[in-house]
Amino acid sequence: MSPISIPGKVTLRQQSVAWAEGGDTVYEIEISGTVYRVHIFTTVGTSELVVAGGGNFEYLVVAGGGGGGGSTGGGGGAGGLKTGTLSLPSGACSVTVGNGGAGAPGALLGSDGGSSIFSTITTLGGGGGANNNVNGRPGGSGGGAGWGAAGGLGTSGEGNNGGLGGAGPLFGGGGGGGASAAGATGQGVGTGNGGDGTVSSITGTAITYAGGGGGGIFASTATPGQGGAGGGGNGGNTTLNPTAGAANTGGGGGGQGNNKNTGAAGGSGIVIVRYAL
Repeated sequence: MSPISIPGKVTLRQQSVAWAEGGDTVYEIEISGTVYRVHIFTTVGTSELVVAGGGNFEYLVVAGGGGGGGSTGGGGGAGGLKTGTLSLPSGACSVTVGNGGAGAPGALLGSDGGSSIFSTITTLGGGGGANNNVNGRPGGSGGGAGWGAAGGLGTSGEGNNGGLGGAGPLFGGGGGGGASAAGATGQGVGTGNGGDGTVSSITGTAITYAGGGGGGIFASTATPGQGGAGGGGNGGNTTLNPTAGAANTGGGGGGQGNNKNTGAAGGSGIVIVRYAL
């Protein structure tokens, strides 16, 4: 394994035991005198972490965020998020990074995000945001509802529910659920913000992941929902297009404000593993 130099990180030591290989980025960090090797998987699809010496591996697994919903649509739910420690033997361990779901064209539902996997740990993709008078999709976190409907259900231990839709077609779509908070309800003077995500320092830096997408609203003067902290995209109105969830955060896509544009896509997921040397 070749050394990789990243500002603020410890360059890989040539003499250290190579406990594992794999990932798009690999580096070492030192915390309170203990050196950890960090493997970050960002490419969508399936690859491997090849473990040369068994032991305990800390992990962060985030699935892809859901796409934003159609006309007066709800925000996409954030991808499911799990953290913990897993004991692994020597050998190849499968790793999958889920893609973000597509945003809804016209007055349709956004697509669900793809699941992410690390060995036996699986997180579900975020639920797609809904269109007019339709419930949000369930997922790791639930998608926001279209006006007059219910938010999608989140999955226990992974995320939260999407927000309710407003009471009429000019009211907003609900915000997508996030890893640490539910999506907000659409309102007559604005619309539902996405739920905030969860902060992790597994990389050596505090980063927030899995924020829900903001809901859209059918009015040019109303403020659309804002994406939740952790990569959630903003919702749109009749003049503003919604924005996509940030790549490799599992953020949900923003819901669209009318049936002439498209709900925004969810952000892809990420898998991060570290272990003490």
